[in-house]
Amino acid sequence: MIAPRAFAYRIDRPDEDIHVLVGHSYDRPLASRGAGTLDIRDSAEAVTFDAEIVPEVVDTPYGADFLGAFAAGLIRGVSPGFRIPPPVTVPDAEKVEEEDPSEGRALIRTIFAALLYELSFVTVAAYREAQAEERSWELTPKGVAVPRRYSGAARWR
Repeated sequence: MIAPRAFAYRIDRPDEDIHVLVGHSYDRPLASRGAGTLDIRDSAEAVTFDAEIVPEVVDTPYGADFLGAFAAGLIRGVSPGFRIPPPVTVPDAEKVEEEDPSEGRALIRTIFAALLYELSFVTVAAYREAQAEERSWELTPKGVAVPRRYSGAARWR
């Protein structure tokens, strides 16, 4: 589980670059705050973002593959890429506890503070609430309708 505002440290600092990727792969970038194509917000309810996928990315093989899979409904999940700060810096950044034995035998990890580096579009998200949707569509020079702006919202708790 990810607690409300767990990603606030980097999100609240506009000079910290955060990327939007395909499948956690830095060689398949879609948008970033540093490039001016990502607007990301953190609140007690959710992390939300708007990512503009510019024509130069749309025209790459991985961009076209991503947009095709997204338009077909095959990619709808959003997965955060983050690291937990060391205990010397943030003593209680996470807690791990055993699930109630009547419910199963899993360990429950709750993250209270994490350094968010990227958000990735994935086929299946670890957090079901983390989903993406298209905001607007436009025609490519080849006359194909593709989503141009995306919005992903999640309640990572």
